[in-house]
Parts: sequence; structure tokens; C-alpha cells
Amino acid sequence: MSDASRRSLLIVDDNRALAENLSEILEEAGYKVRIAASCAEALAQEEAFQVALVDVRLPDGNGTELARQLKERLPDSEVILLTGFATLESATAAVRSGAWAYLIKPCSPDDLLLAVRQAMRQVENGEEKRQLARRALVAEKLAAVGTMAAGLSHEIRNPLNAASLQLTLLERRLRRLPAENQSPLIEPLSLVQQEIHRLKSIVDDFLAFARPRQLNLTSVDLAAVAATVLDLFAAQAEQAGVRLERDFVAIPRVDGDAGQLQQAVTNLVLNALQATPSGGWVRMEVGEQSGAAFLAVEDSGPGISPKVRPHLFEPFFTTKDSGSGLGLPLVHSVVLQHAGTIFMEEGRFGGARFVMKIPFGFHT
Repeated sequence: MSDASRRSLLIVDDNRALAENLSEILEEAGYKVRIAASCAEALAQEEAFQVALVDVRLPDGNGTELARQLKERLPDSEVILLTGFATLESATAAVRSGAWAYLIKPCSPDDLLLAVRQAMRQVENGEEKRQLARRALVAEKLAAVGTMAAGLSHEIRNPLNAASLQLTLLERRLRRLPAENQSPLIEPLSLVQQEIHRLKSIVDDFLAFARPRQLNLTSVDLAAVAATVLDLFAAQAEQAGVRLERDFVAIPRVDGDAGQLQQAVTNLVLNALQATPSGGWVRMEVGEQSGAAFLAVEDSGPGISPKVRPHLFEPFFTTKDSGSGLGLPLVHSVVLQHAGTIFMEEGRFGGARFVMKIPFGFHT
């Protein structure tokens, strides 16, 4: 999860002037703020938030009840209740609703920012625990995959290679037939060859994921890697009616395995192209951020459901009808081998944006 997505706030208050004042204070502190004026407007929000500031008295309902509903919808978030009429009963109700804090209006900017920082820290601590649990799950799956890999490599690849060879020989013989007799035979043969090629790709992904290759470290120009991948996909993108965009900033080279980094970027671009309808675009950025090189791939597709996002890098998880569910886990594995990080965030226009960061001066 990116810094920006972790610092998202929702203010629910029908006092527009107050809400805008709070928003100004919080935005100056680096938070991304949205405002809702009612319970209905707050519940209609599609974009997730980490902390909500909710007025107890709202025109269409009770803020305490809204806090409970928001917590049910986004259990990993926190709610801070605001009231100008504090009573023992309202404070008790706030605790029962699961609110993180209870502030009395008007509150000072220092008290406001302190409460929000503490709530954000609670959200981040919960996210760290979930990340650790997911990593443990991935480690268990990796151990199982590694055990299976050696046997499956021969059991699956050998018959696939044999079948592919025989189909190639059959195609050559069919090509010798009169042209009018070739078409009804070549078409189904081509479909079988495509499926065998797809199976071989799945097996290759499986083996690459189960047994990561040792890094062959060299000095790598990340922008050159990105440009190569975009050039490779130029024809496919044009055929799909998708525009490829690039925004590369000159940065120092990184120590890395150029081949593996190119494979990781290839997987990200391929996923972006598959998610983008005709007339859309896929944009790649390369730059420097916080002492590391970053490469981002963003698309103008429909985005990724919040329910799916926590599982994106889990082995064998996929939402596609066909696929191994190993594309993004492979990317994740390569980035981790380079002591880097990768995360997904919502793009500027609602699509997905994957960002990988590789530190400068990395050595194994």
C-alpha cells in the first residue's frame, strides 16, 4: 500500500464551514481528505479510507450508528467521533460503536492531529500484522511448491515437448496437401498448438516461482529495461487499440539482474494491457524516490476490487478464467530478491497502478 493510500481521511459533518476548516488543517499535514455531509453520502463512498471523522449529530441519522456501520464495512479503518454536546451517555455510545477517539468541538488543531496520528498508527499496526500473516501463508505455499517442482518438471514438460514436436511434424505434412484441403485441418491443429504453448508457459512460471534463479548482478539502466518492454508490446497494444505512454526521468543505475527485472516489468505491462479496454492507455513511469529507483505501471482500466487487492501477490490466486495465478507473485519474488518493494494503489483515473522500488547500491 502506498503512503498516499495509507493517509486517506473521510470527514462526515453537515457543517460545511467546519468540515472545510478541518480538511485544510489535515491536508496541510499531508493527508488526503474527502468530505461527506450526511450518513447516506458517507455510506455511498466507494473509495476506501483509513480514518473517518464523524459528527455525532447528522441530518439523516446518528453519527454513533454511522460509526458502527463504517467499521462493519471497513473493519481495518478507525473512526473518530466529533460532538459539540458531550454527555456521559454519548461517550459510552461512542465506545460501544468501536470509535477510536471522541473529540469535543471545537477542538484545537494539535488535539485533532494527535488523534488522527494515533488512529493512523493503529491502522498501520493492523496492516503490518496482516502482512506478516500473508507472508507466512505465502512461505507455506512456497515450501509446498518447491517440493513438487522437481518431479513435475519432468512429468509435465517432457510429454508437452513430445506433443509439440509431433504437432509440428503433422503441420509440415498437412502443408504438403492441396491448399483447399489444408484449411479445415490446420485451424484445429493451430488451436491445439496454442493450448500446448499456454501450458508450457504455465509450467515455466511454476518452475521459475518454485526455484528462483540466482541473481546475475550487473549495472542496470531501469529506464532502458522499461523502454525495451514497451517496444516489445508496441504491436500488441496497437492491435488492442491501447496507447502506450512513458515518463522516464534520468536516474542512477541499479545493481540488479536485467533479465529478471525485464521479466517482472513484462508481467506488469501484460496485466495492464489485458485490463485496459480499446481506446485506453497504459503508462509507465521511471524515476527516483526516497533514495530508490521506482518503476510504475498504470492503466486506464476498471481498477481492482478492494476485496481482491490483499490477495494480489498470493501464489495461485487469480480472477482470470485462464492463468496460473503466478504472474504477480513472480514479480513480487523478483523484487524481493532485489531487496525492493512492490505495491498496488489506485491510479489517478480509477485504474490500477503497480509501483516497484529497487534500492540503489543493492548487493547480495
